[in-house]
Formats: sequence, structure tokens, C-alpha cells
Amino acid sequence: MTARRKQYVTIKGIKDGLVFYLNDHCNYELLLRELNYILEKTHEQFFTGPIIHVHVKLGRRHITEFQKDQIRDIIKQKGNLLIQSIESDADPEPAQTPSRLKQIKGIVRSGQVLEHKGDLLFLGDVNPGGSIVSTGSIYILGALRGMAHAGSEGDETAIIAASYLSPMQLKIAEVLSRAPDDDSVSKGYMEFAYIKEGVMEIDTMKHLHQLLPSD
Repeated sequence: MTARRKQYVTIKGIKDGLVFYLNDHCNYELLLRELNYILEKTHEQFFTGPIIHVHVKLGRRHITEFQKDQIRDIIKQKGNLLIQSIESDADPEPAQTPSRLKQIKGIVRSGQVLEHKGDLLFLGDVNPGGSIVSTGSIYILGALRGMAHAGSEGDETAIIAASYLSPMQLKIAEVLSRAPDDDSVSKGYMEFAYIKEGVMEIDTMKHLHQLLPSD
């Protein structure tokens, strides 16, 4: 006898559309796979025809804005599903300490915006059309080909560093810098952007220690 497959996504019809109930105990990546499977393989009667309004219920699961975008991207595969809300019953998370370096991994794709309070270490690539916005400094262990905005609340001491720095746009506080016209030279070293006398400068990472305050 075949064991019944555990279901992590439940869909219920309501008066003004559908409610997607997402299990708040299972692994998040497993949840995304289940959601994708349901949209591709089942419930065909819901996913064709006129526009249907969708409400997503997360239970007591905490997720970031980036993870919400991942859920939106999966549901938007079906052109007739229009997301109205993504809601969680979880208690508010304690405020983050702005000076603490937060580590996040993934890929920021075109049209996505990853927002963070404090300093951010991002393990992955930022594709053209994607954006990272942080109130502190941004360190990217990957390629920055999209947009990055550090010091978004006015901190001109913030920096933007990347393993491969080839952005569409850089912004620190209110100082803006566009991508260089010539990106034909392949660089084999990490670079960072910073503000010096109101102007954005680019330098190699070996000189970063000169900007950091000494203990």
C-alpha cells in the first residue's frame, strides 16, 4: 500500500477567490517545491479562465520580502491568478540591531528588490534589473550586475563591495553613480564603492582597511 503524500499547500475557495494555506512547520524550500507542483500538476479547474483573486496565508511562519517575491513569482506563473495579500499570524520579530552583519544567500533576479536594515552580506548574484537596498553597507560574494543602494537612510559612510562589480547603478545615501560605459575588461579582483568628499569612488578591496575605523 502506497503511503499518502503529505500535503504542505491547501487551497480553498472563498466568495471572492482562493485562499492558499501554506504549512508553517515544513522546510521553506520544500514548501516552494510543493507550491510549484500544485500549480503545474493539479487543480487545473482553478488555473484557467477569468481572473481569480488569491490570498496567501502563512500561518505563524516568518518570511522576508525576498521570500514573498519568490512566492509571488511562482503563483504568477498562472496568468489568471492575481495575488491580493500575503499574511502571517506570527508575532512581530524583534527589531534588528543595525550594526549587525546579516547573511542572506540566493539570487536577485530582474524585477526583484531585496531590502535590509543594517549591514548585509549577500551570497549570490544580483542580475541585471535586480536591486539590493540596505540602510548599512552591502557586501556581495558574487556578481553585482543590477542595482545596489547602501546607506539608504542617509549613511554616507556605507560601502558597496562585490566579487565582480559591474552594476547598472550604484547609490550610497543620495550619491548616485551609473555603470561605466566600457565593461570589456575582465577583472580578477574584488572592488568596493565609497563616498569621498561627496563623490563616489571605486577601489580594490585591499585598500578597504584604510576606510575602516581602528579599534
